[in-house]
Amino acid sequence: MHTSPFSPIDIGPLTLKNRFIKAATNEGMSTQGLPSKLLVKLHAGLARGAVAMTTVAYCAVSKDGRTLPNQLTLTRESLPHFKALTDAVHQQGGLVSAQITHGGCFTFLRERSSRYPLSASGGFNKIGMMSGMFFKQAMTETDMREVIEDFANGARLAREAGFDAVEIHMGHGYLLSQFISPMYNKRRDHYGGCLENRLRFPCRVLRAVLDAVGRDLAVICKYSVTEGVRAGNSAEDGAQIARMLEREGAHLLVLSAGMNAESITTMFGSSFPKENRVQQKNPLIALAMKIQRLRDPTVEFRELYLLEHARKVRAAVRMPLAYLGGAKSLASIEQVMAEGFDLVAMGRVLLAEPDYVEKLATGASKNSICTACNRCVAMMYTPGGTSCVLGQPGDAELNRQPA
Repeated sequence: MHTSPFSPIDIGPLTLKNRFIKAATNEGMSTQGLPSKLLVKLHAGLARGAVAMTTVAYCAVSKDGRTLPNQLTLTRESLPHFKALTDAVHQQGGLVSAQITHGGCFTFLRERSSRYPLSASGGFNKIGMMSGMFFKQAMTETDMREVIEDFANGARLAREAGFDAVEIHMGHGYLLSQFISPMYNKRRDHYGGCLENRLRFPCRVLRAVLDAVGRDLAVICKYSVTEGVRAGNSAEDGAQIARMLEREGAHLLVLSAGMNAESITTMFGSSFPKENRVQQKNPLIALAMKIQRLRDPTVEFRELYLLEHARKVRAAVRMPLAYLGGAKSLASIEQVMAEGFDLVAMGRVLLAEPDYVEKLATGASKNSICTACNRCVAMMYTPGGTSCVLGQPGDAELNRQPA
């Protein structure tokens, strides 16, 4: 008898009313580094649609931690705006998680406190080619202590803003992932080499966040189980990473995959449309998207496209796991639950239908309308932020107003 996706579950100090999480998806709904009124509306709508917990994507833990200039940043000044968002979600009966992160060398910002963007290793910065930052610098022990404190402080601010959980982003090629990945981490000290060493700094971040807020908030880690590139981590490595994060005390792992620059189709499970409807005005992002489309093989979407990888993690640990990757029908969701995953995280499906979970619960629907076309990803850069092309575009006016 497998667990019902509509049953409650405890994650750390938190109880979720069902097994559905809205995965973090960059919405393009931040204005001057603050949540916009449109972002509040989006997350409140997800809670109203019966999602147990929604995730606010990419909250930078410092100014240097941003990838783009207007990115959400957890600061004392931004707290009232985040509070407006968490209050709106709670009013609709949902919980809300802040994804806390640092971009490392994955940044398009030129103004920073260090000469070059920080990363696991120094040298040529391929990500910086588009913004003229051709070099990155290896973090020193002092840099690490500062960034660890930034994460702990970001988590405390998230608690003060009314968030119920924090999700430490350790995947997709951002700073912590740059330590975990053998493609980025070429260090010769005890932060480089074997997987155990490469996890040392991310585990220190996790420990500091747990110490700071772990009694009050669920502390979640999202990471790439496989990096989808021969030179990167495999799913076998992903299972070992899970063991280390379990040992360090994480309350939940969200099992993603792929890297932003090297293997975006691994992350999304399908190619980006060649005729992408959105004309990107920012020439850097337009170029990046073009390179992405040229480099990536054509991949046809299939449901549960990350299941084989995720199974290896499920076999390796006993802790709660959230399956992410192409669950877009009741049959898929029930299969994931039957295979022993504790929660299902969904991104595109819930952008297409914020009330999908409610429709499943009432029996009004089984299959999502989402076609996994990935156009919502490109919509992120439009004035109205991300939206499903099957629905209405976001309200640009509402997106200009801070929460």
